[in-house]
Amino acid sequence: MSDPLVVRDLGLKRGARTILDGVTFQVRAGELCALMGASGAGKSTILRAVAALEPINAGTVSFEGGTLSPGPVPPQSRLKELRRRVGFVFQAPSLFEHMTALDNVMLALVHALGWPRDRAEKTAIGLLESLGVGHRASAFPRELSGGEAQRVAIARALAPDPAVLLMDEPTSALDPARRGLLGELLRDLVRQGRALLIATHDVDFARSYADRVIELDGGRIVDAF
Repeated sequence: MSDPLVVRDLGLKRGARTILDGVTFQVRAGELCALMGASGAGKSTILRAVAALEPINAGTVSFEGGTLSPGPVPPQSRLKELRRRVGFVFQAPSLFEHMTALDNVMLALVHALGWPRDRAEKTAIGLLESLGVGHRASAFPRELSGGEAQRVAIARALAPDPAVLLMDEPTSALDPARRGLLGELLRDLVRQGRALLIATHDVDFARSYADRVIELDGGRIVDAF
């Protein structure tokens, strides 16, 4: 499979309600793809399905190293490869409040991937510096601004070096200037060859920074451009 992420005929139900119906798309390496649509269209649900946070009822989600199929969400012991290949930045940064920025970024490297602490620390510091928050490595989440917390969350998601990065409403809490800074940061990640899939209501942001837009309505793709 040449594309880092391929979604085919994805279907998802909650009880009798159909949330996603026959969703098919792929995200290429070096591409930023934006999912757009009204609230309830299925944007965030697609991200959660791709990240194996919700079970799917039909179709497949394929990434380099594995495939998710219909049925219950696999146990974490079977999702190690997915967690390495696919990173997720939630709408709220969701950092652990009792840990410094540095420790938040190191967490998965040490406890999930089994890296020695010195290697994990070197990688985490490098990521924080590359995202412009290296000077905040020892700060706790409550001491960070919204933009700083978001960058720490991005660093945490990038720590395992995933081929695919998912982001849910990344501009929702940012002013116009910070949206521009985030857009340039995401374009840098794309230039590094990563595949980015974002869910957003921000039409201007998508037009300015996305390579491709997929429009959803009622859990179906109605347009792509």
